[in-house]
This record gives sequence, structure tokens and C-alpha cells, in this order.
Amino acid sequence: MARDRKRQQDTDLQERVVFIHRVSKTVKGGRRMSLLALVVVGDGKGNVGLGLGKSAEVPLAISKAVEDAKKNMFHVEVTESGSVPHAVEGHYGAGRVLIKPAIEGTGVIAGGPVRPLFELAGITNVLSKSLGTNNALNMIKAAAEGLKELSTPEQTAERRGLTVGEMFVGKEN
Repeated sequence: MARDRKRQQDTDLQERVVFIHRVSKTVKGGRRMSLLALVVVGDGKGNVGLGLGKSAEVPLAISKAVEDAKKNMFHVEVTESGSVPHAVEGHYGAGRVLIKPAIEGTGVIAGGPVRPLFELAGITNVLSKSLGTNNALNMIKAAAEGLKELSTPEQTAERRGLTVGEMFVGKEN
């Protein structure tokens, strides 16, 4: 029964290849070429994962990346309007990605490799800006770190030992 549930969960997941790079390792006889694949896996309901795979052939690299992404899945807090609860900035290496909530109908405004991460997480309205590097791997990992930092108002209130109403009392608009 647990195996059937896992198989059902796997069928709900969508996968998207973000990029494939050719990399080489210099050995005594010359250069040994292989391929590196970065894949995003998500269910569109707040669960998403990133994975890297390396192999001499593209399909093998992609399948390894998908397995890695399934192992490294995390949950993203998404509001009813399909946005993020609050603005956040994710950091990874030299990559910095600013993620801001957007109103209904805005769509996913994100560049390059970050877009599939938001789409497969189920975020439909978001503004994002890549600051710093344009390296795809660092950008997408920075965005993932930012998404991991998100929390709902209820979670924040619980962490502070307050109710949601008490958190906003005395705040000037």
C-alpha cells in the first residue's frame, strides 16, 4: 500500500529540465567529456525540488537529476491568490534573487532558470529579480533558498508567541 501511494505521488510530479551543460575532466589521456543536467520537479501544490545529474549521455543525466530532485523536495508556502506571503531575498554563492508577492493576474515575472521553479511550485503571481550573478545554477539555488525562508502569518505569530491580530496591532499603514 505504501508503494502504491509513492507511485501515485510520483505520477503527480512534473519535471522540467532547466539546463544541460557539457563539462570536461582532464585526465592523462586528454579530456573526458560528460553532461550535467539541472532539473526542477514539482506537483504545482507547493512541493518542489531541485536536482543535478551527471552522465556521459543526456537521458541518463536527466534521469539522475530527476531522482536527485525527488530526494531534495521541500514545501513552499503559497497564498490563495497563488503568490508568496511576503517579500524575501534568497542567497546562494554570488547569486541573489529578490522574490516579491504580486496581485492576481500579474503572472510569473521571473527570468531564465528561476521561472520553472515558481511554476512547478504552484506560484502563479510573483515578481522576481536576479541580483548579482547570471549563473543559472547559483540563481536557481538562491531562489530555492528564498522560497524555503517563506512563512505564513500564522507561522510567524506562533513563532513569536502572539496571535495574528496582535502582530499587526499598533502598526501604522
